[in-house]
Amino acid sequence: MNIEHIVSRRSFLGSLVAAAGGKLAAAGFKPIPLGLELYSVRHALMKDLPGTVRGVAKMGYSCVEFYGPYSQWTRGEARQVRAELDQLGVRCHSTHNGLGSFTPQGLPQAIELNRILGARYMVLASPGEVKDAEGWKRVAETLNRANVTLERNGLNAGYHNHDAEWKPAGGGKPMEILAGALDRSIMLQLDVGTCVEAGSDPVAWIRQNPGRIRSLHLKDWSPEQGYKALFGQGVAPWKQIFAAAESVGGVEYYLMEQETSDGPEMEAVRQDFAAYGKLRA
Repeated sequence: MNIEHIVSRRSFLGSLVAAAGGKLAAAGFKPIPLGLELYSVRHALMKDLPGTVRGVAKMGYSCVEFYGPYSQWTRGEARQVRAELDQLGVRCHSTHNGLGSFTPQGLPQAIELNRILGARYMVLASPGEVKDAEGWKRVAETLNRANVTLERNGLNAGYHNHDAEWKPAGGGKPMEILAGALDRSIMLQLDVGTCVEAGSDPVAWIRQNPGRIRSLHLKDWSPEQGYKALFGQGVAPWKQIFAAAESVGGVEYYLMEQETSDGPEMEAVRQDFAAYGKLRA
């Protein structure tokens, strides 16, 4: 496919978001890049990674977040992906990783791959089963130790929440334990959908942690549809979330995430992109 055509089409489809960015700038906010968590299109990605990334760029997404399987790439494969991203004008600001990537054994390769991709954050996607408050503190200790090494290599750790982190686990909610124990340079990546499903207030959480919510997964949720709800079809208070993220949260980029849908993956994230542009226009 012709790359110039992709970029041209991408610019056209991104006009809604660009217009929204202009209004935000006039209101005192800086435009925030909108990317895609590639788990949203995992089946397409497994079949054709370059083609899927090109398709995502064509929709207008300006950055992507790779997840789990990327950690098995060779250096050569990572360089090929980076070259494709550069050609498309797409950035990779962060990756999702298992706990093993933050151990002394796993860090060297994870750092090398992330530096090749141009990432700034290595995000812990899930800590596995954690039973109590002491367990959550140990998770924080692992990230804090890894973050020292990451910072020496121009990176920072991040933590991505699911619904379990909002439920009391003896000694307080895990997210509160983590926020108190993690170094402040570690990003708290907010998964909005799981926060809302658990009955927590994402706006209040952002305001309680100024400067630490540097990226958000724009996943919606509704009691009727669950995570099949497309962006804007659920119960997340998006306008208030964006206002909080951009005024005090320290957000650097957004990542659309469509965990599941009733239709094809690529069509779902295309609709999400369009809905985001309309909401912010």
